[in-house]
Amino acid sequence: MPKPFLRSVFACSWLLAGVAVADTPGAAIPVDHAEKIGEGIVAFLPQGMQDYPSSLALARAPVAQGAVPAGWSISPRYEREGSGTRVTVTLPAGVDLYGTGEATGPLRRNGQQITLWNTDNFEYGRDGGKQLYQSHPWVLGVRPDGSAFGVLFDSTWRASLSTGKDIVFSSTGPAMPVIVIDRVSPQAVMEGLAELTGNMPLPPRWALGYQQSRWSYTPDSRVLEVADEFRRRQIPADVIWMDIDYMDGFRVFTFDAKTFPDPSRLNRELHERGFHSVWMIDPGVKFDPGYKVYDSGTAQNVWVKDAHGQDYHGEVWPGPVSYPDFTRPETRQWWSGLYRDFMAKGVDGVWNDMNEPSVFKVPSMTMPDDNWHRGGGELAPGPHLQYHNVYGMLMTRATRDGIQAAHPDRRPFVLTRANFIGGQRYAATWTGDNTSTWAHLKVSIPMSINLGLSGQPFSGPDIGGFSGVATPELWANWIAVGAFYPFSRGHTIKAEQQKEPWAFGPAVEHTAKLAIERRYRLLPYLYTLFRQASLSGLPVMQPVFFADPRDARLRGEEQAFLLGSDLLVVPAWAQQPALPDGIWHKVSLVDGDTVDADQAALKVRGGAILPLGRVVQNTTQESLDPLTLLVSLDQLGQAQGELYEDAGDGYGYRQGDYRLTRYRAQRQGDAVKLSVVGREGSRQLPPREIVVQVVTDDGVYTAQGPEDAVTVPLPPGHS
Repeated sequence: MPKPFLRSVFACSWLLAGVAVADTPGAAIPVDHAEKIGEGIVAFLPQGMQDYPSSLALARAPVAQGAVPAGWSISPRYEREGSGTRVTVTLPAGVDLYGTGEATGPLRRNGQQITLWNTDNFEYGRDGGKQLYQSHPWVLGVRPDGSAFGVLFDSTWRASLSTGKDIVFSSTGPAMPVIVIDRVSPQAVMEGLAELTGNMPLPPRWALGYQQSRWSYTPDSRVLEVADEFRRRQIPADVIWMDIDYMDGFRVFTFDAKTFPDPSRLNRELHERGFHSVWMIDPGVKFDPGYKVYDSGTAQNVWVKDAHGQDYHGEVWPGPVSYPDFTRPETRQWWSGLYRDFMAKGVDGVWNDMNEPSVFKVPSMTMPDDNWHRGGGELAPGPHLQYHNVYGMLMTRATRDGIQAAHPDRRPFVLTRANFIGGQRYAATWTGDNTSTWAHLKVSIPMSINLGLSGQPFSGPDIGGFSGVATPELWANWIAVGAFYPFSRGHTIKAEQQKEPWAFGPAVEHTAKLAIERRYRLLPYLYTLFRQASLSGLPVMQPVFFADPRDARLRGEEQAFLLGSDLLVVPAWAQQPALPDGIWHKVSLVDGDTVDADQAALKVRGGAILPLGRVVQNTTQESLDPLTLLVSLDQLGQAQGELYEDAGDGYGYRQGDYRLTRYRAQRQGDAVKLSVVGREGSRQLPPREIVVQVVTDDGVYTAQGPEDAVTVPLPPGHS
């Protein structure tokens, strides 16, 4: 019977043989015990660790399930390194490595080294981009035969992670648990990681639409001008973002009386136009006696302390600020409570930025290592060196709780810059302050894929680049591929150049319109993928090698990518991409998309059925009347797929108010018959016609009819 993870009676003699206990630097630290905690999952605890400690990475405490499986081959070696700990995992021959969280560089992570220390890194210029805004102490390994393993170093302390002949994790903190997942495929390993660190909650459907942002759209009349331009030009969009300039002197939870005098009215008018709004909230609270948020925080003693026990003051946009100590349950509760009145003004989502935490005018760009967090509940008191990497994660946890309490019948949407592994439970993310360069366009793909391979399915970069001047050619190519990121948002810095879809002239506007319309046609498929990700932990944006983990050609491909398992995206600028074997039919989703030179090529896997909607201007409009099913037959003349539908928001789906429909297509002589082979959920849908399009090398063949029985005729003798 499963039991809490207490000291195991399993004798790890095979791990401890010849290892002496010592306290000197460089001395080996024995593994105290190891135990199976899931199918193909083993946790290793170092000497002196009787139980699995409280973990911010894991969604729940692990449960011991017995001895380490016979023949287990991946295990950690611990040793002391100064006042910290070094852990080494020896790699089998021929292994390709992935994951490592948010990092610049290639998709294949062999031979890389990064610093796990969340850092405000404008233009990725600090340390060559080897330390960015998030920390994911996790490596995915794929063997030549397609089987895979993953290694999770469960430590929040500052660390470095190198992936040479061995995986080496060097931490400034004490020895930590190490969890190894070893399964038959990389997909199975990713499911195991989700079993440990939790799944991304199903987001509201509007968060999957195209989104437009700027630092900053101000005053409020400019926000409406941008919204109206999208509607006038018939370019689909769902969200307008409000950066820091909406605030009164950058005081969080306030609004500038001159430029945003009535945020409730602004949000109401955006809603009338079919837009949702997301507003920024930073962690730094202006040091300003008389300011309501500062005064209430001071009264409740919520602030991070310095090494002498006094409130720590750093500097960010408002000038001197205090920082909430989110390790304290009382502070998180206080922070959550601030969202009640804020959300009551019609705010739909929240953007947590600068939460590494960023501090201006100091070389470290953050708090001193010896600042003090008081903890509480399961979190022990400790220095900032211990809690820095989870500061943003704890903040977004409190933010999400506050939004949920304010609107209990809606699904929260939170975007965060800083995070830690497991943080997908609380927020989506973007890759920070990139630049308007081809290099950052191209690196955005492996960055987003590796975030997905580190447990975060909902991510993407600033489309077009945050800083710098984008050329029309660059912006056109970026939006053409950016329409297929899981998180699809254009954003830019304060500058003269505008970066809305129409800002680069009619030709680029046309390319952008086509690209975004393609995304909206794919929203039924994307929403189905997000639902799958919320259940399984599989990434939405996947590496090409997921199509065949045994194909060595695909292991380093970082230009093309998959959306789910059935749609291949090949950017127009890709040079000799390695693509999977088998049947992949090129498809058109909107008129003109295959002749526009900047559009990415889209290919559907043989054996797949993709659900498509109509082009709509926003997700509040009905797009599945009619529903289109795009069929690509495999070599046996068969295909299958599914469509998930629910209200798009709220939690009725948890009580069965959803519809999951499974379709099958079968070649029968000179026709293809489509049928419904399964339904789940109690959601009632009106009878509807569906359009079935069978894609072949010779063309597309179409028929329309009731959902339960559509037959598509093919030309006689068609092969």
